[in-house]
Amino acid sequence: MSALALKGSYWVTVRQYRRTLWLTGAVVVLALTVIGGLRIWDARFRATHEVPYAYGSGYDLLRGAMEQFSNGTVVVPLLVGAFVAGPLIAREFESGTYKLSLTQSISPKAWLRAKLVTATAAALAATLALMAVYLLGWVRVSGTWNFHWSDRGPYEATGTVLVAYVLLAVAVGALVGQLIRRTLPAMAVTGGVVGLILLTLGAFRWDFLSVKTITDRAYEGVSPLHAPENGMLVDQGLLTASGQRLPGWFCYSDSVPDGGCRFDEPIAAQYLDYHPESHFWPTQLIETGIVLALAALAAYAAFRVLRARHP
Repeated sequence: MSALALKGSYWVTVRQYRRTLWLTGAVVVLALTVIGGLRIWDARFRATHEVPYAYGSGYDLLRGAMEQFSNGTVVVPLLVGAFVAGPLIAREFESGTYKLSLTQSISPKAWLRAKLVTATAAALAATLALMAVYLLGWVRVSGTWNFHWSDRGPYEATGTVLVAYVLLAVAVGALVGQLIRRTLPAMAVTGGVVGLILLTLGAFRWDFLSVKTITDRAYEGVSPLHAPENGMLVDQGLLTASGQRLPGWFCYSDSVPDGGCRFDEPIAAQYLDYHPESHFWPTQLIETGIVLALAALAAYAAFRVLRARHP
């Protein structure tokens, strides 16, 4: 056991932020208690009632808890980045306590490495635990409203990108914390940078792979197409005889005598673009690779800045 015990700056880091670590563990336990308890309640409610989805049932409350959980998972990288940038790094420079650490026969590189390794291990452990708890509830609510595989929240929590964003947050926090060296500004800037990357990649992630397209007849009385394969709808509309795409659905006018769609355009068919569920993991892996590359660049820059200021 002594070989596994933390030593030197690793022990100091854990000791210094033990309350934060305990709080993180408490959040994981609370999430497990809530989601696990609601799953049990839902199972018992279904076994004893003819209407398993009644208002106030375990399922109804589980959906509400999972919606909040989905929102919370997206915020996890922001919290990790803010903590690393502020209390873990910037506060050390702001208060000057890092100088004491560097007098204890430890190099600046080893000092920063100890902090980042400790923070990364704790953040990854908590993130993986929260993802496991999320999957416990996801099994029950997946495929329902707001819980499609492509929705923000479920997409991050059921794949690999959340782990990648947490690693990015640690690296960005280490870099920003050294550059700004003020606790609150470093936390705000890191949260803004990580949040901007989250929003940007979230806006473009469905452009990584080409959409699939299906077509069908378009005339009065024909229903609009629906995405097959539990797919994610991207776009749909009408195709003219020349192949031009027209947005929306216009085939409901009773005034067209021949049952066609429009007077002004010769409509040939309707179309629908979608991503099938099979695109989930390729999209996850592409986005994960991009985020990990950004994390590696940020971590490299953080150590370069440290070396430039503390050779």
